[in-house]
Amino acid sequence: MGASLSNLTEGSNGTAMGPGLGDIPESCVACVFTYLTPPEICNLARLNRAFRGAASSDSVWEMKLPSNYQDLLDLVPPERYQNLPKKDIFALLSRPVPFDDGNKEVWLDRVTGRVCMAISAKGMAITGIDDRRYWNWVSTEESRFHTVAYLQQIWWFEVDGVVKFPLPADIYTLSFRLHLGRFSKRLGRRVSGFEHTHGWDIKPVTFELSTSDGQLASCEHYLDDTEQDYDNGNHKRGCWIDYKVGEFIVNDSEPVTEVRFSVKQIDCTHSKGGLCVDSVFIIPTDLKEHKRKGMLK
Repeated sequence: MGASLSNLTEGSNGTAMGPGLGDIPESCVACVFTYLTPPEICNLARLNRAFRGAASSDSVWEMKLPSNYQDLLDLVPPERYQNLPKKDIFALLSRPVPFDDGNKEVWLDRVTGRVCMAISAKGMAITGIDDRRYWNWVSTEESRFHTVAYLQQIWWFEVDGVVKFPLPADIYTLSFRLHLGRFSKRLGRRVSGFEHTHGWDIKPVTFELSTSDGQLASCEHYLDDTEQDYDNGNHKRGCWIDYKVGEFIVNDSEPVTEVRFSVKQIDCTHSKGGLCVDSVFIIPTDLKEHKRKGMLK
């Protein structure tokens, strides 16, 4: 691409050959940039002065920010964003912005500028979490929050959470990130242990979500395979799995959307254990699908 673009401004012998990219008015370049993604804008900014100027235009980056980006900025100390151009505000908000004592994070997707959110296990209500016979907190680099809740054994399994935030208009997917077995590093290699893992193949767990405007979704999943493949291993064990709970629609950032969510298995006829609970993600639905297919990075 670089070679073909340079050919527009130079002849075959390196001499100027009339109007080229450098002659396009900055305002025209800025207009074109409104149709491109932030990574594409940043790449084209290296072409020449006009492109570089357009790539720093507030009018361009204002369109890449969500309509209620000020709600996200309200979570950031004012001295970090005062007097910043819109391009730098986008860069600031595309990194995780913590709130609720650091137990929740919100950020802008770097490609689309759409709002994403994560809630840590510490930001949820977990039945029995203070009793070390049942639960332990485990530090790990595999979680964006650096800590997960590990269940050794319990009869009443229930995790509930709620988030209240002015999400911009979009269709969102809520999912739980769970892991069967306890993992660690040994001699530099990741290993998983399943000595506590049991009970998840007897009955399914129930996932639920509800919103303040009456939307409901629920589903059931067996967290463990009912028949383990001893030759190839159990594909649900030893890896993180995102369990989709459902979708909900936000029509406007006002009034503020409240989302409640839970995962539970409260049949006390059997115990269950050996499960890591990491977090809950709220991601625009088609964005999550694109990431799953590798279309977005």
